[in-house]
Amino acid sequence: MTSTARLPDSQGRDETPEERADRRWTDLLQELRVAQTGVQILFGFLLAVVFQPRFGELSDTDRTIYVVTVMLGSATAAALIGPVSYHRLLTGRRLKPQTVAWASRMTVLGLVLLFCTMCSTLLLILRVALHNSVALWLVGAMALWFLICWFVFPAWALARSSSVRGK
Repeated sequence: MTSTARLPDSQGRDETPEERADRRWTDLLQELRVAQTGVQILFGFLLAVVFQPRFGELSDTDRTIYVVTVMLGSATAAALIGPVSYHRLLTGRRLKPQTVAWASRMTVLGLVLLFCTMCSTLLLILRVALHNSVALWLVGAMALWFLICWFVFPAWALARSSSVRGK
């Protein structure tokens, strides 16, 4: 039996748990569309690299970075496509709120894996392009920027909104 009681959420929306789950699922799908497109393009690029003539000239270290990057890209694609499978397999079983919660967790995992994939891809490309230690510093700077944009800014906004609500 599902609840039809209309309860306000933290933003003051008056909706049933099912309506809230539907809204949250729609929001999540929009976010996933953006992330999935980027991951698919990046993963396609990574898969094509091994077939390039210069691939044979890579050092053992660069080949290892490549393999790690491809595995991270695979894991990222799985995590970001996983919510679609999860939803499809559970549709019609009255588990929408739980589905949304798990899909959201998979999406966050996918973003963490995407962070690792992006850093690893940058490291490989910059090592090949620069042939020196500057590549590592540039990747470190970009990793910091990704962390700030993807995790620090949202955490900061959440902390600010919590402190404003507490006043």
